[in-house]
Amino acid sequence: MPPCKGNALNSQINPGGLAVADEEQTLNTESGTEPPAAQAQDVPAAPESEAEVNALREQLVAAEDRALRVQAEAQNMIRRAERDVENARKFALERFVGALLPVIDNLERALAAMGEPTEATRALLEGVQLTHRSFLDVMQKFDVAAVDPAGEGFNPDLHQAMSMVEAPGATPNSVVAVMQKGYTLNGRLVRPAMVVVAKTASASHVDTTA
Repeated sequence: MPPCKGNALNSQINPGGLAVADEEQTLNTESGTEPPAAQAQDVPAAPESEAEVNALREQLVAAEDRALRVQAEAQNMIRRAERDVENARKFALERFVGALLPVIDNLERALAAMGEPTEATRALLEGVQLTHRSFLDVMQKFDVAAVDPAGEGFNPDLHQAMSMVEAPGATPNSVVAVMQKGYTLNGRLVRPAMVVVAKTASASHVDTTA
């Protein structure tokens, strides 16, 4: 029986026979492409029961809660860092200001001791006044404020009571004299004012709760 022409034609078109299929499989392996059956094995199986679904939901809620907590802690750390930087900027000069306060005290004592100037002391008085005014201008520029509470009520947060005296006409527990001014830097106390506090005839201590 003569050979089938169709088989001969197929042999001419694909002389390698099954080699083409082997070559395609080799190309798939080299390119990292797996057969559909192998890829299907990597797909996780769907939950088989309601209990597994609920467990996954609980894990998701717990993960979201942890993420929110971490985010809140990060925001708190940022705010604390910003506050620390701001405080460092505001109060970096606190020790320096405290060291300058005795200079201002001495200038004020010198002005008080000079009294009325004479022709010989007028220039000296003006020089001391100018120096004192320059110091106060610089202090004000850096938010340093004097605490001079004469006639005000005693404030234990800003004042230090050095003594108590009976002062007719003065409100009990008020400041009748300032022995030394206090100073604040950006609202923070650098040095309390040393004061004399009025008392009534029966009072024996300062009411520090005023």
